[in-house]
Amino acid sequence: MEFVPAPAIHRVLCADCGDPIVPNSANLCVNCLRNTIDITEGIPKQASVSYCRNCERFLAPPAQWTIARPESQELLAICLKKLKGLNRVRLTDAHFIWTEPHSKRLRVSLTIQKEVLTSTILEQVFEIEYLVQHGQCSDCAKLAAKNTWKALVQVRQKVPHKRTFLYLEQLILKHGAQKDTISLKEVKDGLDFFYSQRSHAIKILEFLSGVVPIRSKTSERLLSTDTHSNTANFKFTYSVEIVPICKDDLVCLPLKLARQLGNIDPLTSLASISDLVEFIVLDIEPSGRTHGKWVMADAQVALSGAFRSTGTYEDDRMMDYETAASTNQIFHTRTHLGGILQPGDAVMGYYLSNTNFNSDDFASLPQDRIPDVILVRKAYPNRRKKNKARGWRLRSIAKEEGEEGETSSGRGAVGRMGGRDQKKVEEDYELFLRDLEEDPEMRSAVNLYKADDAKPGKAGPRNGDVNARKKIQYAMDVDEEPIPIPAPAPEVDEEEDEADFPEVKLEELLENFDDMTLGEEDAHEE
Repeated sequence: MEFVPAPAIHRVLCADCGDPIVPNSANLCVNCLRNTIDITEGIPKQASVSYCRNCERFLAPPAQWTIARPESQELLAICLKKLKGLNRVRLTDAHFIWTEPHSKRLRVSLTIQKEVLTSTILEQVFEIEYLVQHGQCSDCAKLAAKNTWKALVQVRQKVPHKRTFLYLEQLILKHGAQKDTISLKEVKDGLDFFYSQRSHAIKILEFLSGVVPIRSKTSERLLSTDTHSNTANFKFTYSVEIVPICKDDLVCLPLKLARQLGNIDPLTSLASISDLVEFIVLDIEPSGRTHGKWVMADAQVALSGAFRSTGTYEDDRMMDYETAASTNQIFHTRTHLGGILQPGDAVMGYYLSNTNFNSDDFASLPQDRIPDVILVRKAYPNRRKKNKARGWRLRSIAKEEGEEGETSSGRGAVGRMGGRDQKKVEEDYELFLRDLEEDPEMRSAVNLYKADDAKPGKAGPRNGDVNARKKIQYAMDVDEEPIPIPAPAPEVDEEEDEADFPEVKLEELLENFDDMTLGEEDAHEE
């Protein structure tokens, strides 16, 4: 077999530096070609982007304010649109270069190509620095001018708690339904949403009708009219009333009406969660019948604390019980919780034997059809006694009182008083957090975020516990040799946690990317 050598590559000398190169139309090496021709000419190396701190939106050309998270594809597109001369080259790559979040600077690396001579394509990598300029968008400017709203949505619910609005706030955040709101005001029985356009109010109204049962009424007020052009300026108000029935409430329906409406017609509730009583399950026997995910069962329950231990328990041989004469009754009832209840569990329910309701529908029921006890939900009393810190937290759409137009990382509109005492507000918020913990189905409808000061499943100082954080900091700052002291006896929990407590798993939590801001005033305080 005859060996055929590869054809030799003829090289020429670079016209500038004299290095041997493969012949090209310019007879220049790559370095000399870059020194001679700058394909980035006409593209500015510095630019600026406008950012509204109130609504956290960027100004996208030509004049549209858009929500864009730091180092997101949306923000990169806005930055590229701000560059002039980019249409004369071919863009092959673009990405952000990390900068300190509070530096008010954005750095973008670009890779471009351009044909400089015949069949000669030159590629170059360079950086562009953007200055983030704070300003006000048109909607926030109208808000600052006061009384410039065009549409108002008044959401009300006549109940003695805020749990519905706490849940509604999380649904609004999850679906981004708050982005067009220019102002938010809390009132005694609800919230007021202000909008600069009527279409935005209709949009939030449609969202509310899709997540909660409501009825609404529209009204309008004439501001001005022009007879020459036949135009008028109106302000629109939408009154929205949420059905005054909440999770775990007790409702009584007339039999005929219940059959007509499938037993789901929203009427006034007889009792709410504040009327629930704790019971202890003595025995339970599933009947085998199921209704969806619920299992019907026959249960025997007693009031919590009806049987209290007053003696000592030694060698499993002696147990002394004190029985209260007024609470030692054992109730037999049917419940839908047969799949999750076991003897010894705590359960919350309505104690109907000693209650009196001002309801004609309830009074018309046959007495033999009214149960003594209606079980509603399983309780976890041991878990609550330990007061463990939560490894997750929630966001808020609210504006703090006195800071209209400014965003807040607190509870905001659903955390202020709203015509009620602060203690009741904290109780409602704690009940809402417990509902999220104990109901995975309800928890899946909202966004939970990782807490900064605790990990899921581990105890630690609660948010706002300044004294606990100071003690930890002091213990970390002491450099002297510690004085030897006797080791304290290990603490023994009197009662263990419930084994089936629905812990919030780590994969259910989201990172805190939504808290990233570009302003120096948002830095965390020491």
